[in-house]
Amino acid sequence: MKLLFSSAFFITAITLISGGFIPMDKSNQDSLPGVEFKERKSEKRVDVTVNGKLFTSYAWPDTVMKPILYPVLTSAGTEITRGFPLKTRGGERADHPHHIGIWLNYGDVNGYDFWGNSYEIPANIRKVHCGKIKHLGIEKVTAGAGEGSMITKASWIDPFGNEVLAERTEYHFIAQGSIRIIDRITTLTATHGDVKMKDTKEGMFGIRVARQLELPLKDEVTLTDALGNPTKVKKMDNEGVTGNYRSSEGITGERVWGTRAKWMDLYGSIGSEKISLVISDHPKNLSYPTYWHARGYGLLCTNPFGVKDFTKGKEALNYQIADGKSLTLRYRVIVSSGNHLTDAQIGALSEQFAKKYQ
Repeated sequence: MKLLFSSAFFITAITLISGGFIPMDKSNQDSLPGVEFKERKSEKRVDVTVNGKLFTSYAWPDTVMKPILYPVLTSAGTEITRGFPLKTRGGERADHPHHIGIWLNYGDVNGYDFWGNSYEIPANIRKVHCGKIKHLGIEKVTAGAGEGSMITKASWIDPFGNEVLAERTEYHFIAQGSIRIIDRITTLTATHGDVKMKDTKEGMFGIRVARQLELPLKDEVTLTDALGNPTKVKKMDNEGVTGNYRSSEGITGERVWGTRAKWMDLYGSIGSEKISLVISDHPKNLSYPTYWHARGYGLLCTNPFGVKDFTKGKEALNYQIADGKSLTLRYRVIVSSGNHLTDAQIGALSEQFAKKYQ
């Protein structure tokens, strides 16, 4: 029997079984791993486990300006997300403190920056220019064999406390052998007037990876954010750094930045474990196939809005969500352990994703 929790009694139900996991769907239990959830109320997170092993956590810590999935682990238990700034590990980069785990936000929403906001931003700037995504609650949780799901609600709030967008996100956590999958379906609704998503490269659905999965960078890089602030990505020792990009269009390396593709594979190794990390776009998404804000220093990100930056001014989008209207975005994250996925394997999983959410 699958257990469904409404927002009214989700926390109560979890508390009653705080010593263990939510019971899973018993059908096919022998052949499919159990995907289960456990609330860590004091830590403001819900752990997602596969047969009792942590896969990821849905978290909304006070020190982060949006809900995140953090950390993210392979089926072998290897963490693929960067630790900084929550749990810094030796040898990793300490740039872009707003790049944490897996997240979805954008750098210009009615003129406010929801992308680059963090407590590293001076308060006088943050209180005028930066928005925050506030976790409101969990509407429903379904534990099951091979797949579990969770529906969350959040509010995109401007610097003055006004809601700009209402967010409803449906997560599907899937276990298939040595592959782990996260499907995210997010609906954004303009609740207080039209919402303008002005063109910028700073967005939208991304993951920041562990040092080993970065691309070896030869030189220091200086990047500018949506507010014109420069950030230096320093040259570092490349020992053990093994990552490389490959897109559905056959483009590789750092040349993938600003290109369009149906999916992007970041592959490499952590120790002896071969890993593929893929984000797949969905045919129903805005700007499909999407533009990629993928950087060699470990940012893998899809951006359907930043047309002007990615085309060097040749085209522009400046998308608008009309008052009371909604936009739905669908993304799949694939994490493979033990091998690098082939184009055919990624294509099959991406096609499965496209058909699942028509």
